[in-house]
Amino acid sequence: MTHETLDAAAELLPAEALEAIERATAAHRHEALFSQRAANIKQSAVRDVFDISMREGLVSLAGGNPYLQSLPLKTLGETAARIIAEEGMTALQYGSGQGSLELRTQICEVMAAEGITNAMPENIVITAGSQSAQDVATKVFCNPGDVVIVENPTYVGALNTFEAYQVQVETVEMDDDGLVPERLEAKIAELKEAGKNIKLLYTIPNFNNPSGITLALERRQRIVDICRDANILILEDNPYGLLRFDGHPLAPMRAANADDVIYMGSFSKIFAPGLRIGWALVPKHLLRRFYLASESVTLCPPTLNQLIISAYLREFDWRGQIETYRALYEERCHALLAALEKHMPESVTWTRPEGGFFVWVTLPEGIDTYPLLRKAIDAGVVFIPGAAFTHSDKPSNKLRLAFSAVPPEGIEEGVRRLAPVLQEALDGL
Repeated sequence: MTHETLDAAAELLPAEALEAIERATAAHRHEALFSQRAANIKQSAVRDVFDISMREGLVSLAGGNPYLQSLPLKTLGETAARIIAEEGMTALQYGSGQGSLELRTQICEVMAAEGITNAMPENIVITAGSQSAQDVATKVFCNPGDVVIVENPTYVGALNTFEAYQVQVETVEMDDDGLVPERLEAKIAELKEAGKNIKLLYTIPNFNNPSGITLALERRQRIVDICRDANILILEDNPYGLLRFDGHPLAPMRAANADDVIYMGSFSKIFAPGLRIGWALVPKHLLRRFYLASESVTLCPPTLNQLIISAYLREFDWRGQIETYRALYEERCHALLAALEKHMPESVTWTRPEGGFFVWVTLPEGIDTYPLLRKAIDAGVVFIPGAAFTHSDKPSNKLRLAFSAVPPEGIEEGVRRLAPVLQEALDGL
């Protein structure tokens, strides 16, 4: 690659820069060594924009980052130092592939706060964030060409995982109460009629990323029953459930359905994402293969990080910290909704989440939000285009705004900067 090519790539958005690099290196003899699966591994648009959002002066309404400034960082630092000094021979050594028994036991307590009261430590596998659990589940249950059903829209990381394993992703549209059971039934019937092998339903029932929509409580058991009747396993991804603003989390689907749901949780949103610790609560009859597949990738989850989290759960007021997060994110969500009401053109609509990190904004049909990203960056604000969160290659008239990491005054300013960009696009219709 020439210096001129590098310079040109540097002027592009990260995804475009990556494509420029790939074009310049495509003729290399090693290109023929890539597997077919490698062609399905894509650069995440969220990661692209995350890198851009680090630029000074930009208001980032892009990244779903927890507000770590509210943590007792000095005391946590002292705890980490003590663990290394006093337990270093354990903390810095290989550990159990399933994760420490202490942390798995504590995770049962965390899940009980949300309504899962029948979990056993022996059925939990500690993973490198819930993203790793998604990867393991797809590897264990899906052959190339099998079908995974997802909500539309859904988490971009899950889409990337499914595509990498060469599965067929099928979508079911949501309404304001989440996944619609009748639409799910119709999709399953359509796919079975076509001879498709449906393996998984992947769902984010609480404050869906990116839409912020919550699956209504009265629909949850119905969806489990539909999947059970069709012999489809549910992957319930629930990193945000404890962050319901009113402090009363809705019971997960796993709570009353131990045999039919793999429940995936994470400390990334309720504690700290940099520790990269999540977990899967796996039905007992599926545990062994899931655990062995997880161990074959990571060998063992990081022992030091597990010990830090165990100390946090044991010695700190983790429930009080969640209360702090709830109040903080509720304030910021209300600030974003108020700013949208104040600044957005009349034809723009948005969701009104009851927790989590995100608001989903919809523009009129005919507008593609991806080209607007560059204009928004020039205006000093960053968002995630909606196309990142759907399996379709079609343009999207939607975008995601994150409120978790930005103080209210910054949110107001970011929306004020974004509004003229959207108005210009509307004027061009």
